[in-house]
Amino acid sequence: MLSPKSAETVRATLPAVSGSLSEITTLFYEKLFAAHPELLRHLFNRGNQANGSQRQALAGAVAAFAGHLTEHPDSRPDTMLTRIAHKHASLGVRADQYPIVREHLFAAIAEVLGEAVTDEVVRAWDEVYWLMAHALIAIEKRLSDEAGVAEDGVWRPYRVAARVQETDEVATFLLRPADGAPAPSARPGQYVSVQVQLPDGARQIRQYSLSGQPDGGLQISVKRVAAGGRPGAPSDDPAGEVSGYLHAHVHGGETLHVSPPFGDVVLDDGDGPLLLASAGIGCTPMVGMLAHLAATGSRRRIIAAHADRSPATHPFRTDLRRLTDKLTGATTELWYEEGVRYDEGVQYEDGVRYEEAVRHGEERAEAEAEAGGAADPVTVRTGRMDLTQIVVPAGTTAYLCGPVPFMKAARAQLLASGVPASNIHYEVFGPDLGL
Repeated sequence: MLSPKSAETVRATLPAVSGSLSEITTLFYEKLFAAHPELLRHLFNRGNQANGSQRQALAGAVAAFAGHLTEHPDSRPDTMLTRIAHKHASLGVRADQYPIVREHLFAAIAEVLGEAVTDEVVRAWDEVYWLMAHALIAIEKRLSDEAGVAEDGVWRPYRVAARVQETDEVATFLLRPADGAPAPSARPGQYVSVQVQLPDGARQIRQYSLSGQPDGGLQISVKRVAAGGRPGAPSDDPAGEVSGYLHAHVHGGETLHVSPPFGDVVLDDGDGPLLLASAGIGCTPMVGMLAHLAATGSRRRIIAAHADRSPATHPFRTDLRRLTDKLTGATTELWYEEGVRYDEGVQYEDGVRYEEAVRHGEERAEAEAEAGGAADPVTVRTGRMDLTQIVVPAGTTAYLCGPVPFMKAARAQLLASGVPASNIHYEVFGPDLGL
């Protein structure tokens, strides 16, 4: 791993580098795209460049890797590296692109830090960079080989066999290989990259969780992202280029270029209890997991928890009820910010019983006793998700997906409820800024 001499230098300079990483990464991308504009057009997400999230993710990854090497010199942060490698493999990142990144990153470091960047500092941080780069290259090659990626690249043409409008903002696309061969197998929770050519000629790429895997195909569900529509994003955050294109121009019969499935946040094969907690479009990997559990006749205790603005904006609301009905150990907990109309004794169209008020503690226990001791299979509350309102069984493995603020809150609630941090897994749509 990191040599003792370099570890000493990195440890001494890490505060200065970390304190300037935002400026360094901003300058790095300016230099990189000036020299290689094709990378911005055909590889990097232009939306994430515009809103700054990719710069934050890069800065965080570099600082975390360097910090780990200085604190744990005999190991490496494989969990972080594996997550990055899955993203890179699905994008078709190549080994010969790492020297290009190194060139412009170190030019940015030298320009920002000036005379503090001595030859000794360059050698030490060069060692850090190549330890990280070579580790990623090796993991990415292994993942690509396992996925059967061809020599000519990660992309394979798929025909859009069908489109289903789930809500006003979310559409599902059923994709089948254009050559008629079977689609690759996927693990529940994985995603694919989709490449589309936009009107300006740019081939932009986005990653979408698999919301199902019908026989012979893959299924993705895409939310149309309006300008300023990402949770927590500034009002001038650009609209989603690829989601907008798919919603406006892809209706069935078109060809899209799609990667094999990748992703490290996948459903475990155990038999312990599960909590699948999502918000908004974060329900897509959870629906895929539930579909797999239902298809395999799982008898695990499963809590499917979802938060949304209202029932009308909740994708897969009926599918959620259908899948949990098939699972003998499953219940559903829903939270809607705008609330729902509830009339005593009224059953709504999908059979879900809606509650206007939050019931928990003694009130809920009394209600369950009156109903014969069994909890409602579906409980709906008004407001934002609060997982402390439900009983999470001991030994639960939790999966979270949704906006980062939602996942931070959900993780804190689970930790407060006694769920070990090692049992909480999360998937981020976009650059991973950490929880």
